[in-house]
Amino acid sequence: MEKNSSFCFSNLSSNLLITCLITFITIFLHRVLNVIYRTGRPLGKRVSPQRPLSTLIVLGSGGHTAEMINLLLVLRKERFTPRFYIAAATDNMSLQKARVLENSLADSSETKGLSAEFMQIYRSREVGQSYVTSVWTTLVAMAHALWLMIKIRPQVVLCNGPGTCIPICVIAFFFKVVGIRWSSIFYVESIARVKRLSLSGLLLYKLRIADQFFVQWPQLQRKYPRAHYVGCLM
Repeated sequence: MEKNSSFCFSNLSSNLLITCLITFITIFLHRVLNVIYRTGRPLGKRVSPQRPLSTLIVLGSGGHTAEMINLLLVLRKERFTPRFYIAAATDNMSLQKARVLENSLADSSETKGLSAEFMQIYRSREVGQSYVTSVWTTLVAMAHALWLMIKIRPQVVLCNGPGTCIPICVIAFFFKVVGIRWSSIFYVESIARVKRLSLSGLLLYKLRIADQFFVQWPQLQRKYPRAHYVGCLM
């Protein structure tokens, strides 16, 4: 009798666990689909049109930062503030360029009082690094990105191709799903990408993580119809 009772209790516990797991997965998938459906749509009453938006700007080595600086020059600085600049831990040049930009803005009377912070994040994978060791570095980079996103909780994420943006955008999307913060992700593909997207761009496009996806060549827009063609920004 005791064996039968134990067996029934064990089956009941297993069934309850399975039911809870299925319910959790169903709710999570529903949230994911809901976020994908709402991605790219107007925020409506959630954000006042005059209220400043905290903005996270992801910089990358080489041409990525040059393109981003050009984009920031035409940005409404009083609207997208405070600004948080993030670059890879081994990329000091990009943050230096961002500081020069912000110093020039600080000297302008129309942008006085605006704030900016500069941060670094671990790379998921260095150039030439083996894929085996990159598994560990990717986990470290994800943990670091999670800490930064919890600290900043930006309303806008602006990026244009460096691999550094992937863990940040994935975490921003996860925050939307679980209801922590709705961060609108704007991705601008590099002008160097004429016929195909970069790996970062392809991931964000295929997974529908970016709220708005911009390309600088018309043939790219024809190949990826959900992208918006904005012309050359350089």
